[in-house]
Amino acid sequence: MESVQTDTATLTLNGAEYELPLSIGTEDEVGVDINTLRSESGAITLDPGYGNTGSCESAITFINGEEGVLRYRGYPIGELAEKSSFVEVCYLLINGELPTQDELDDFRHKLTYHSLLHEDMKKFFEGYPPSAPPMSVLSAMVAAMSAYYPTGDEEVVDLNIIRLLAKLKTLAAFAYKKSIGQPYVYPQNRHSYTEDFLHTMFAVPSEDYEVPDVLEEALDMLLILHADHEQNCSASTVRMVGSSGASLFASVSAGIGALSGPLHGGANTEVIRMLEEIHEAGGDSSKYVEKAKDSDDPFRLMGFGHRVYKNMDPRAEIIKSTADRVLDELGLDDPLLDIARHLEEAALEDDYFIERSLYPNVDFYSGILYRAMGLPTEMFTVMFSMGRLPGWIAQWKEMRNDEATRIYRPRQVYVGAAERDYTPIEQR
Repeated sequence: MESVQTDTATLTLNGAEYELPLSIGTEDEVGVDINTLRSESGAITLDPGYGNTGSCESAITFINGEEGVLRYRGYPIGELAEKSSFVEVCYLLINGELPTQDELDDFRHKLTYHSLLHEDMKKFFEGYPPSAPPMSVLSAMVAAMSAYYPTGDEEVVDLNIIRLLAKLKTLAAFAYKKSIGQPYVYPQNRHSYTEDFLHTMFAVPSEDYEVPDVLEEALDMLLILHADHEQNCSASTVRMVGSSGASLFASVSAGIGALSGPLHGGANTEVIRMLEEIHEAGGDSSKYVEKAKDSDDPFRLMGFGHRVYKNMDPRAEIIKSTADRVLDELGLDDPLLDIARHLEEAALEDDYFIERSLYPNVDFYSGILYRAMGLPTEMFTVMFSMGRLPGWIAQWKEMRNDEATRIYRPRQVYVGAAERDYTPIEQR
């Protein structure tokens, strides 16, 4: 029987039928619009974790997890990683189109000349203990930016977007320098975006430091791969906070907090901890591959498989060749990296992992690359924040400009105690 295309869905509830409009996306994604469901029927949908709920219509990022597709504004991630730069991708995500040469030059110039922090903000860093987690510091410092830069006027929104993009890498580097007790290194206008970050991270005032080209190129690619990923936990957090009318700084600060969780931004950190565990146990990676295949063993291989991608993570395919090149050019002698390569080989060749689509994902390779760059494990999620920032900004801006946006207010199904009388304390 030939199917008939309709523009509504019919819900039958307690014998009554309700016609619900459909929202059809560019890639034929279908959403059932339940805006009127509660007012007409008194019922709501229940979807813990919102895994089957669309919170918005968005024109920023498209993902097809079954086919391993990721596109920013329609452009395949592979093309952007190969042909573009992180700064250009920032412009694309935030403004919707690729820039002309003049637009890109102007954008780069603004990012370069807004990278310095207000000198008073350095006093905040002095108040943090050296052991303060860099993500906690970063979130607090982004929130504090609203005390230094006006947020209420419409005309300053674009300038605040530039300020946040330009200054976040400086905040990140300063947080790292504070944690190791080194003096801060100021941004320099002669550097590119990613080169400047690596310089402020690793240079010391009394020495000359040149950022290796291979590290600058690798970091630029990593930031592109992390720039946006649809309505993930942190992006949805940015939208939710922003829906109240909160400023860009407050919204992104909340997004950083969401990303700091080990189930979201901490995945590549867990990869390194797993490699350390295997190394401390003697370094026999084959033993841990077998443990991962044993359903009764609590051990799990971190950085393999993905909640969204049921095929190879398209970002992992791109990052793998870069990881190989960086490791080869740097000639690092690191036992953890050797273990990682052995695990990768086993997962790509073992039928158990292939049949379950448990391929190495972007977190596996990014953790390896960040370690190869000399970044400490506690900075991995900060790097994720730097990459994801343009996506957060694009999501916040889209939400803000969408006339359909209302303050986010999920419903619930109450399962607590029914109404009962108060009992005086002496009778309890």
